[in-house]
Amino acid sequence: MVSSVLCRCVASPPPDAAAAASSSASSPASVDPCGGAVCGGPDHRLRLWSLFQTLDVNRDGGLCVNDLAVGLRRLGLHRTEGELQEETTGLCWLPIRCTGAWKLQKIVQAGDKDLDGQLDFEEFVHYLQDHEKKLRLVFKSLDKKNDGRIDAQEIMQSLRDLGVKISEQQAEKILKSMDKNGTMTIDWNEWRDYHLLHPVENIPEIILYWKHSTIFDVGENLTVPDEFTMEERQTGMWWRHLVAGGGAGAVSRTCTAPLDRLKVLMQVHASRSNNMCIVGGFTQMIREGGAKSLWRGNGINVLKIAPESAIKFMAYEQIKRLVGSDQETLRIHERLVAGSLAGAIAQSSIYPMEVLKTRMALRKTGQYSGMLDCARKILAREGMSAFYKGYVPNMLGIIPYAGIDLAVYETLKNAWLQRYAVNSADPGVFVLLACGTMSSTCGQLASYPLALVRTRMQAQASIEGAPEVTMSSLFKQILRTEGAFGLYRGLAPNFMKVIPAVSISYVVYENLKITLGVQSR
Repeated sequence: MVSSVLCRCVASPPPDAAAAASSSASSPASVDPCGGAVCGGPDHRLRLWSLFQTLDVNRDGGLCVNDLAVGLRRLGLHRTEGELQEETTGLCWLPIRCTGAWKLQKIVQAGDKDLDGQLDFEEFVHYLQDHEKKLRLVFKSLDKKNDGRIDAQEIMQSLRDLGVKISEQQAEKILKSMDKNGTMTIDWNEWRDYHLLHPVENIPEIILYWKHSTIFDVGENLTVPDEFTMEERQTGMWWRHLVAGGGAGAVSRTCTAPLDRLKVLMQVHASRSNNMCIVGGFTQMIREGGAKSLWRGNGINVLKIAPESAIKFMAYEQIKRLVGSDQETLRIHERLVAGSLAGAIAQSSIYPMEVLKTRMALRKTGQYSGMLDCARKILAREGMSAFYKGYVPNMLGIIPYAGIDLAVYETLKNAWLQRYAVNSADPGVFVLLACGTMSSTCGQLASYPLALVRTRMQAQASIEGAPEVTMSSLFKQILRTEGAFGLYRGLAPNFMKVIPAVSISYVVYENLKITLGVQSR
């Protein structure tokens, strides 16, 4: 499509393009009339000038939205949203070109450096060169076989890796729209020509818009880490996302710390004979240590965000290589394996801080002067092993939490993309918050009994003369004395903090992204 225009020789290119053409006229590469325009020869500016002249319908030396709409329609490249929807109902968010007016406006806005509402030739060249680099990254991510061609199976696999299922017929429909020579495969030239004047690259766009683990912090850092696009890795945006996520987690945990401390107290002290309620628990905490005591244990809970997130991300990136995928994104089961192992490594590294957090939350007024005093007294009285009490149930809890959180989130994401994504993979704030809240809640519900047993084991070690308890014996004791309900003590305040925690962390994350210079979604 675009190549047929790019091949035309131009009578009056701009001075620099004409000079480039004449300087290469004697070379073997310029035997072709187009000077190698289609094959990427030396007359790159000449072919772009040809396309620019074709699109500049009013001949004013600039491309506005109307020029692009009329010019592309003449070339057979412009389709309205309605026309596209008739062809590919429910698939507009996939890599199918749709050049509605709002997308043409995005092209102009992206390349308009002098803000005059149109693209001159230099701006047009800069936009296309930058855009072609991005298209190469997308093409490479789709080309699973590394053979320079994309077939229907590779399109299906790429979307399946992101948790999106489409039929073979739908994949072939996408393929046919780009396949010019009838081979039912797409090479780089076909891919570039088809997408060169389309403003978004949709496979990485799904990764970009549906970040989940980095954005939402509900107090438990057991989720599978987010994927980052190739561009985010190359530009260094990934670490800014992590810093923004860490800052958002710190604010979120601080704001919901009273509910978190109440949860710990109910997990350890509530029973059939001591039926602690939410109001009664808050009253007891304030009476014992004042309003300030509501935040006991929050300091260490915030401090452990940075090392845990950093270790988990680094471990995840290393494990990704070991599970056998060098593609931009992992398959769902590979993400679960890599994420769970990375979570286990991170939790093992910072687990003593988890024990300190529980002990600080349960302490009486004046018991410890601070975190270091607490650590010294535990080491002196109970030994090093005390810092790993409850380690086994904590590790076991990673799999159901991470697995169910990932499964629910991917299911909800897939359902939304299939039903409601028409023009973009961007779900919007409320859909993203709803999906994150529901998946985190389901993950916590599945792993909660193990989290409760972990907390009781951490707490019981501090009681002098208390017998040594194992995970299995504690499970049996709780079921015998309190029933199955006993495994869910403290669940109410835990769920009460999910929505405010998710909302606060999202708002803070978005603001920190702006401060750190992360490109807006």
